Amino acid sequence: MPSVIPQPVIAKLTGAAIFLVVTLKPEPGHDESVRTLCGDLASLLRAVGFRDPSGRLSCVMAFGSDAWDRLFGQPKPADLHPFREIRGVHHAVSTPGDLLFHIRAAHMDLCFELANEIMSRIRDAVSTADEVHGFKYFDERDLLGFVDGTENPVDQDAIDATIIGEEDPNFAGGSYVITQKYLHDLQAWNALPVEQQERIVGRKKLSDIELDDAVKPAYAHNALTTIVENGEQLEILRDNMPFGDAAKGEFGTYFIGYARSPSRIERMLDNMFVGNPPGNYDRLLDVSKAVTGSLFFVPSATFLANVPAEPGAKADVSESQPRVSDGSLGIGSLKGEPPHE
Repeated sequence: MPSVIPQPVIAKLTGAAIFLVVTLKPEPGHDESVRTLCGDLASLLRAVGFRDPSGRLSCVMAFGSDAWDRLFGQPKPADLHPFREIRGVHHAVSTPGDLLFHIRAAHMDLCFELANEIMSRIRDAVSTADEVHGFKYFDERDLLGFVDGTENPVDQDAIDATIIGEEDPNFAGGSYVITQKYLHDLQAWNALPVEQQERIVGRKKLSDIELDDAVKPAYAHNALTTIVENGEQLEILRDNMPFGDAAKGEFGTYFIGYARSPSRIERMLDNMFVGNPPGNYDRLLDVSKAVTGSLFFVPSATFLANVPAEPGAKADVSESQPRVSDGSLGIGSLKGEPPHE
């Protein structure tokens, strides 16, 4: 089996990010520009990133189920399907999304420049479903005041949690990603005593130390999102970012989770929204509302680099090395970019 190069799913945490979700316009005549962008993405990264090599610019490009059918047809990633709406105590909505661009860098200027270059290539072919500009908030905290992402896997564990292997050999090196935009009622949250907030999250607010199991409620967020199968915890990689608009009173968290199977994240969401057991739901959802929800497949960088512009032609990842960088600008080997720390 030929060696493939993954996209920078496990790129390091950064101070800025843009989450750009677009839908394909119904007229298929524009699809060529999207397919061409697949092969050109690495060169765009090099061009923009070279202006500030210390900025750690990276971009993950991913595809929704309907977009995959339209752009690439068969074969299709084994677990790619539309985001599954969940109706429980609270509602996890499913919203349109054909393409996701997860752009990360140390500074927003790099993110913005790359997003602008991407849109200049495909603007006539797509409609924007959502664009969120995320920022680092103090010591990796969300706007609720708690550290986010403490339990992310690192090193080989991060690779094992996110990168597809032999279970789907046609798409080895790929990954799945689920995104949700949550809006917080900070007034209601801040009215709760800190001790109650800590019980809802499952961690101390100041120190970020996990609550002891003897005192942690079964409804704690980190209890419901821990999935154990055959004695082994099934991990995912999160790169959530705060966002907001102070003038509008809008405060939120953009959830983005990568995994080698979407079922891992779907089980977490079932526990959060329906409850485990049913009714024992995540109390964070009393103050945090999910307003978007989409599922995408992240093909390997090798796949992207070899996508032909002509509709109906198939990407060939079996021969020459793809037109990608060594990892310093975001598309490279698993060894080229350290995982989350």
